[in-house]
Amino acid sequence: MQLHINGDVVNVPSTVESIRDLIQYFEIDHPVVIVEHNHKILEKEDHANTTISEGDTIELVQFVGGG
Repeated sequence: MQLHINGDVVNVPSTVESIRDLIQYFEIDHPVVIVEHNHKILEKEDHANTTISEGDTIELVQFVGGG
């Protein structure tokens, strides 16, 4: 399946069916991940039940500290 993720066209397997699956697929384990799905910011509790489809636009934002 082809998605637009953070401005890039990315192919992911068809087994990736939800936002939660996508986060697991990319092995994102940071406790705070902001997800925008088709121009709508999602609450964390909606990640598991938000399905993704061919051509969806997704932004994944993680906050990191540093100095």
